[in-house]
Formats: sequence, structure tokens, C-alpha cells
Amino acid sequence: MFKAHALALAVLAAGISGCALNKAPSASLTAAKSIRVATWNMEHLAEANGVGCRPRTDADYARMRSDAAALNADVIAFQEVETKAAAERVFDPALYDVVISGRPMSGRGGACNGKSGLSIRQQDVGFAIRKGVDWSRNPDVQALGLGNPDLRWGVDITVRGSKPLRLLAVHLKSGCNIGRDFADTDCPVLFSQEPVLKKWIEDRVRTSEAFAILGDWNRRLSSAGDQFFAALDRAQPKAADLTLTNDGRSATCNPRYRDFIDYIVAGADAAKLIVPGSFAEYTYGVPVEQHPSDHCPVSVSFRA
Repeated sequence: MFKAHALALAVLAAGISGCALNKAPSASLTAAKSIRVATWNMEHLAEANGVGCRPRTDADYARMRSDAAALNADVIAFQEVETKAAAERVFDPALYDVVISGRPMSGRGGACNGKSGLSIRQQDVGFAIRKGVDWSRNPDVQALGLGNPDLRWGVDITVRGSKPLRLLAVHLKSGCNIGRDFADTDCPVLFSQEPVLKKWIEDRVRTSEAFAILGDWNRRLSSAGDQFFAALDRAQPKAADLTLTNDGRSATCNPRYRDFIDYIVAGADAAKLIVPGSFAEYTYGVPVEQHPSDHCPVSVSFRA
């Protein structure tokens, strides 16, 4: 049931504080009658300087605050953030409401992919919501954790307007970005998260809510015949049909990786609200080795 949304691509180069918004929407698309929604994996964003798998300085946090401003989104789903206080080092609480998963600290430690002397810290999911946006929080989707304290929960909010929009932020299991190799220990875990998402989708359809799921899927959903997306898109009825809002475009964040793993996936009713030409990938405007995260944010606008 996969359908790419017919988005007319509007090309606009932007150089804000040394950053770039690849194929950004025109100014007319940021009118008050639309809401811009983004997702950003912030790569091990710690609360304190100099710790975690991506140790940062005051200057690094300041740079990420500039990126957040240049992204110009009303709602940002974030991933790989240690605590709410860590998120607020980037998303100023005077400008944003910040909510983060209620998942208990897992106690997870260990090495950071061979980086000597560094130890992994808590990675959680949440939202930064621009002040003035009318929203409410729904219970976290704890079931995405599959009872494993190291797996992330989903964070669920409703953005209220003339057309309310239910948003679920996720960060799914890594290590199974394509195929379905059950000899691999990661694929069975990822595919066990799919029924949890399907139930959430079916619950939204049952209550006639427009919805989108956004975040780091750790999966190349755009790949032809992707088995994970195909399984998820089998939910019934028609309102459960899913749209990948990247509209078939390839990623440009890092030339080594042409496929997105960060997606905003819209249900049928939400897909009707997408502002044509509004999908964008924010690419920082600097060489890859200077990127403040190993992921680039993606965003799209919905009519509010």
C-alpha cells in the first residue's frame, strides 16, 4: 500500500549562521496556517561537557542552538538525548517546551564503538515544541521497549489546531537497516517493534486521528520492497495507509549514505495535510567532519 506523496519540490538555498537547508520551502510555506515538524538524532547529546560518546564543549552546544534556530521548526522530535536538561542546552526553555521519555535510566555503560576512555550514556527520545504551539502529552509508548531497559520508548503528543495532529517520536533498534536476516540478533528485535507501531496506528485510526510517526527508524524504509515498511503498511483500514514524506528523494547529509534512516511517516489523513514542496533535509552547510551530529534533521510542513 506504499504511496509516495506527490510533493512539488521547491528548491531554495539557505545560508543561516553558516548552515544550509537543502531544498527548503519558500517563505510562503511557513505561514501561520501551517506547522513545521522535524526529526533530529542529536548523536549522544549529554547533559554535561566532555562526557559520553560525543563529548562536547560550550561552543558545540552553542552551535547546535544556532542549528535549531535555523531549522525553523515548530515541533522537533529528538533522539539520543541523555536527559531533559541536555535537550534544554540546545532548545532554550524560554523558547521551547521540552518533554522527554519517562524511561528509567537503564544503567547501560560500556565502550563507544572503540573510542578509548569514553562510555555510553542514556539515549532517550523526546520533543521540543515551540512556545505558542497548543499541544498535550499522551502516555509514552513503553511497549516499544519490549521489556528491554536498553530499548527506547516512544513519546506521544497531540498538536492541537483546526486539524489536530497526533505525533509519535521513535528511535528503533539499530543493526537491521535492510533485509530480514533472523540469524542476525538485531533483526528479530526490530521486527518485534513493528506490531507495537501497527497497534498504535490502528488505535489512531479507530479514534479518527490524523497522525505521523517520526524519528530515527534505523531502517532504509525507502528501499524497494522494504519488508519492515511493507509489514507496517498492512494495517487496516484505508486511513492506516502510510506515506514516506521524503517523496522518493535520496539523503545528501553524508555522501557515503544515500538512503535515509530518519523519516517522518504520515498516515492517510495527515498526508492530506502536507504542504506541497515542504519536505527538507537540513545539511548544516559545513563539511561532514564538522557536522554537530552524525544525522541531519529532516522536516515537513502540515496545514494546521
